[in-house]
Parts: sequence; C-alpha cells; structure tokens
Amino acid sequence: MRLIAPPGVYAPQDDTTLLADAVRREPGVPGAKVLDIGTGTGALAVLAARCGAAGVEAVDVSARAVLAAWLNARLHGEPVRVRLGGLASVAQGRRFDVVLANPPYVPSRHPRPFERAGGGRAWNAGQDGREMLDRLCDRMPGLLRPRGVLLLVQSALSGVETTLERLAAQGLHADVTARRVIPFGPVLLRHSPWLVARGLIGPGEDKEELVVIRAVRTTECGSCAR
Repeated sequence: MRLIAPPGVYAPQDDTTLLADAVRREPGVPGAKVLDIGTGTGALAVLAARCGAAGVEAVDVSARAVLAAWLNARLHGEPVRVRLGGLASVAQGRRFDVVLANPPYVPSRHPRPFERAGGGRAWNAGQDGREMLDRLCDRMPGLLRPRGVLLLVQSALSGVETTLERLAAQGLHADVTARRVIPFGPVLLRHSPWLVARGLIGPGEDKEELVVIRAVRTTECGSCAR
C-alpha cells in the first residue's frame, strides 16, 4: 500500500505489518465500528476500511500525522474520519467494536517522552516502555462494546505479561496471537547501552520480539458493565 509519510510521522515498519496481518485475520472487522489509536500515516485505519469496516475513526496527538492519515485515506478512497487527539478525547462514552493500537512502547531514559514534540514520541514510552500501554489497558472497558476486540502490538522489552495481566484486571480475555523476532532498528540500536545498563537486554543483543495481543471485552464481567 502506497502511503505518504512526511518527516516526523511514524512510517509503517515491522510492527505495523504484524498488526496489519492481525487486522486481515480478524473476523470482527467487516461491518465493525473501528478506532485506530495513534494512527500515524493511517495505514491500519485505511486497511480496516478496505477490509469492510462500517466506520473507521483514526486519532493521533500529532497534527502532522493527522494530516498524513487524512491524505492517505483520500489517496486510497477510503472514508476514514481522522482527528487530532489522544485517549482522553475518545474515551467519552463512545464505544467501538474493534480498537487498533500501535502505541509508543520503546523503553526510554527520558521521563514521559511521548508528550514531547517530534517523531520520538511515536516510540519512546518511559523507562519501562509502559507509559502509553498502561493507559490503553486501563481505558479499554470504556472504549470497547461488549465482545469488542482490542488488537495491540508491542515489544517484549516492554512487558508482555504485564499487558496481559493488566487487561485481565479490566475484565478482558487477552492472548498473544502473533510473534515475530526482528533486528534492532536505529532507535533501539541508539538505546542499546542504556538498555544493557538497565538489564533489559544482554551485551551484544541486537534483536527484539514483537507480539500482537488480542483482547476481548467479556460480557460477563461486572467491572466491564459501564
């Protein structure tokens, strides 16, 4: 898929491809109301529309990303609604059948880096890589309809079991449905000495595992009935 990816906007990479494969496999996408959080170029939002979603909304905190996603949706002739905002702007009583998320998940030495301007906020996510992941997990009951599905991609460096446990605590049934080991990209290569010092990787380690987590909001859980 040809996409416009201007400077400062996260261009589709291995994590995007892995999550895109999950979107294509997801039986709930056709006819669904879909939300793409942190849309970047809009690649996943456009794909969801192509896969038959009844309505797709894409949000991003970056004005450049919003413009890129809007242009890409028009380029491919897909009716994606794109707007500027973050979790707080969508978690206002509106619920979706499918939520897609490729959030910042790279551990970073900078506190709360995803709030800073520039392309770095697309991947830097605090010292444990969980600044945005934890927010997403905690907000899911308010974003998903009963039996709604979250498809999320992250690195094993940012705690897959923690994500599964956090989603379970919110009443979602979550599993890892895809895995892929890839070489470190430029960002992780730059972070490698700090990651070694933190004990997150071993000396000379130069690969990471990406995973897709699929979580379903159960209808039986009382904590989710809100």
